[in-house]
Amino acid sequence: MRLNKSTDIALRIAMRLAVADDAEAPTTREVAGAVGVPYTHAAKVVSRLQHLGVVQARRGRGGGLTLTPAGRTGSVGRLVRELEGAGDVVGCEDEPPCPLRGACRLRGALRAAQEAFFAALDPLTIEELTGAPTGPVLLSLETRPGR
Repeated sequence: MRLNKSTDIALRIAMRLAVADDAEAPTTREVAGAVGVPYTHAAKVVSRLQHLGVVQARRGRGGGLTLTPAGRTGSVGRLVRELEGAGDVVGCEDEPPCPLRGACRLRGALRAAQEAFFAALDPLTIEELTGAPTGPVLLSLETRPGR
């Protein structure tokens, strides 16, 4: 199973924000630079994370991004499900549709495998993912220009 690029970016941003102290509140541009993604991609992902209640963004002087309590302690599996959507692993209904779609057992097997993948992530939280050795690496990522 491979995650969409936007889901990967969302998880990296959430993890970086999980180790930021309350006074830091990096901007979207700073977090994009820290996790190595283009600003435009990060901005779209941050907007989605705000909509899901994972990230809070404050504008203006003293503004920036913070991870909400729900973002910090919520299930990674639930978050990945939300970000990935309810689509199938394979495109049975794509154009042209698969000729086996009416009698295929593979689709159900792949759906079960996908759910097992998400279920393995269910007990994890962003906060847990940022423990050593990951947390110190996340803290070392440059977020402020000239720092």
